[in-house]
Amino acid sequence: MHAAHAALPERFNFAQHILRLNKDRHAKLAYRDDHHTLTYGELDQRVRCFAASLLAHGVKPEQRVLLVMLDTIDMPVAFLGALYAGVIPVPVNTLLPAENYAYMLEHSDAQLVIVSDALLPVVQQALQQSSHQAPLLISGKADAAGATFNSFLQTTPLTKAANTHADQFAFWLYSSGSTGQPKGTVHTHANLYWTAELYGKPVMQVREEDIVFSAAKLFFAYGLGNALTFPLSVGATTILMAERPTPYAVFERLTKNKPTIFCGVPTLYVAMLASDQLPSRQNVALRLCLSAGEALPKEVGEKFTAHFACEILDGLGSTEMLHIFLSNRAGEVRYGATGKPVAGYEVELRDESGHPVATGEVGDLYISGPSAAVLYWTNREKTHSTFQGKWVKSGDKYILDADGYYHYAGRSDDMLKVSGQYVSPIEVESALMGHEAVLESAVVGKTDEQGLTKTIAYVVLRSGQSADANMESDLKAFVKTRLTPHKYPREIVFIKDLPKTATGKIQRFKLRESDSH
Repeated sequence: MHAAHAALPERFNFAQHILRLNKDRHAKLAYRDDHHTLTYGELDQRVRCFAASLLAHGVKPEQRVLLVMLDTIDMPVAFLGALYAGVIPVPVNTLLPAENYAYMLEHSDAQLVIVSDALLPVVQQALQQSSHQAPLLISGKADAAGATFNSFLQTTPLTKAANTHADQFAFWLYSSGSTGQPKGTVHTHANLYWTAELYGKPVMQVREEDIVFSAAKLFFAYGLGNALTFPLSVGATTILMAERPTPYAVFERLTKNKPTIFCGVPTLYVAMLASDQLPSRQNVALRLCLSAGEALPKEVGEKFTAHFACEILDGLGSTEMLHIFLSNRAGEVRYGATGKPVAGYEVELRDESGHPVATGEVGDLYISGPSAAVLYWTNREKTHSTFQGKWVKSGDKYILDADGYYHYAGRSDDMLKVSGQYVSPIEVESALMGHEAVLESAVVGKTDEQGLTKTIAYVVLRSGQSADANMESDLKAFVKTRLTPHKYPREIVFIKDLPKTATGKIQRFKLRESDSH
């Protein structure tokens, strides 16, 4: 299946692999964050010092360390340093409340918490709430609360990486489950390698001379690939940003640091295009952009490319698959579609009884490929429902068109059945986005008194547009011109902002639960 790629040796340590690949790039810049830079030579030294210090402080191979870290040069050092030592790094979302960290501390049985100084108060609160205690290591300004990251690096570097197996547990990522507690998704050393070989190099086409900037953070599977696995696999330079990716913060990096590859999410591209500070094509150096996390609306891709003369490759990945397995390709982009399977991955669409669906029919998406996670930690039931033999059930619904392009139809739990027919909220949202007055929209189903599902669209209008009855009937009529009649939203609610996750995904379940209309 991967004949084009050299077989991975059985004993394989991803951090060691990265350091070996870059051993002759000593002076080349690996990272630039808001305050510091790190060459490949310094990265090598720090990763091995961090690994040595972890072991010297009594953290044993296969034990977990929690990384509650902003995107600074310390984050890749901590992640790769743990892998090098055979210790399991667990990078977590930096925007969570204390109770989530308390849960993750206990669930992962973390032996150490590495925390950015700005996040120290919430982590200390989590430790107070938790029965599980772990020492703190603080990245950033020194504090009496724990040892500092830099003092941790003052040690003799480890000369030999842990002799790990390619399929050995290497790191966890918590999936941002829209319901219930987040799931600890367990990945191997080989999984990182395969995402770079199958997506980073052939699809993203990252090269040594590239400067990569991912607005999606390192704690997120998508960001980890964009800002660590892929650039380090070819010796490129990566820009890291600790603050939230507002359009202004992104524009500042695009114009100052001149990245050639930019990775964002659809809601960010929408906000960038709506901003009056959008830089001109001449002021940036972009050659390629990526989008994932949600389907990229057709109009957004077209507008962005018209402005910057740069394509956005929309793709679908997941925490369970580690990165993108369905994607558009440079020069073959079809906006409004998620593209075609990435070589090395198999994709199937199945009906409720597990049989393949016909072209043009909505089906549940299943994926098979070498970067799939092994399991959810201590969650056998969820593991069995998601990881089925060599297949991973994504929880997404898709349609395959006659040209071999896949079109997103929504999350399985977001699909609506109206008048006995499936309606994809994404399809209705995309139609609404085509209207010049609409900035963003989210479509959900509400059950009426008769027990029937009605589609309701929550719409954020562009500034200067008036939310009134005329606008509502105008939007309904507009959707009817683009979709079959039963799909138009029966009700439109105008709101200031859509609820979103930390990674920019729209939280439709919050709209379903709200009684705002």
